Amino acid sequence: MSVLVFIDQTEGKIKKSSYEAASYGAQTASLLGTHAEGIILGKTEENLSALGNYGLKKVHTIEDNQLNKFDAQVYAKLIHEVLVSSGADTIVFSNNISAKAIAPRLSVKLKAGLVSGAVALPVLSNGFIVKKSVFSGKAFANISINTSKKIISVNPNSFNISTIEGTAEIIPFSTSIPTSIIETTTVNKITGEVPLGEADIVVSGGRGLKGPENWGLVTELASLLNAATACSRPVADIHWRPHHEHVGQTGLAIAPNLYIAIGISGAIQHLAGVNRSKTIVVINKDPEAPFFKAADYGIVGDAFEVVPKIIDSIKKMKSSS
Repeated sequence: MSVLVFIDQTEGKIKKSSYEAASYGAQTASLLGTHAEGIILGKTEENLSALGNYGLKKVHTIEDNQLNKFDAQVYAKLIHEVLVSSGADTIVFSNNISAKAIAPRLSVKLKAGLVSGAVALPVLSNGFIVKKSVFSGKAFANISINTSKKIISVNPNSFNISTIEGTAEIIPFSTSIPTSIIETTTVNKITGEVPLGEADIVVSGGRGLKGPENWGLVTELASLLNAATACSRPVADIHWRPHHEHVGQTGLAIAPNLYIAIGISGAIQHLAGVNRSKTIVVINKDPEAPFFKAADYGIVGDAFEVVPKIIDSIKKMKSSS
């Protein structure tokens, strides 16, 4: 019985989080004494056989242009068909927006136990136990899955990508595509930016920047670091920045390797969306700002003095290298 990994793609490009899921699935399969396979839906120009470098032995494909428009019901049905055909008993997702829509539907179809937000490989010494984050990342829980079919979605950036030398066998899967009941009327694309959910580095700003006219400090630093930009909820609410940049409990939850917060006090609602970051750097002139308690590194100082010095230092470092 194999492990099946859902390979998520957007506009034909495989998401970085899918490589993490593939590595997780391959190592889970190794623990179970079996192998890992992948499934990808829609048209893509990616070299899918290269997914063997992430531990996948086979990749099942359903190439159809209409699958490049996401529909959770359609995706769940097709993944279910492939899973039954392949004989897999465990399926792995990245815990992103797509998985949050697909995995529960699949859980019902399969009568399978589901653990979302996994942060470590399953422990098999006493059943099948998966560690996950709970309470907005403030604690962890060990969940035992007792069903014959199991579904795991892995938190992005919580599991390192590992590679080997390998080539995956590509297996086209023949099936009829269900008619989607979702009608897309408008598509608004954000271009020229590093997607927040995929970013390794995020530079974020709050009301401490005093106004949208000062946001150049955030964007210039982000550009130098090849980072995404983000903001706190009050900044989005007063329309200094667009809402798609809002991170926090009521915005986007992210887990970059580096999160730089400029002029953000660090209310608990904001921390809930960023506390899975590997390293947090806080720049704030208020030494009592709550964010400093969660920070790995903190600078007490005026952002309008500190950030330009950081920018100048990075520019000098890049020019000398």
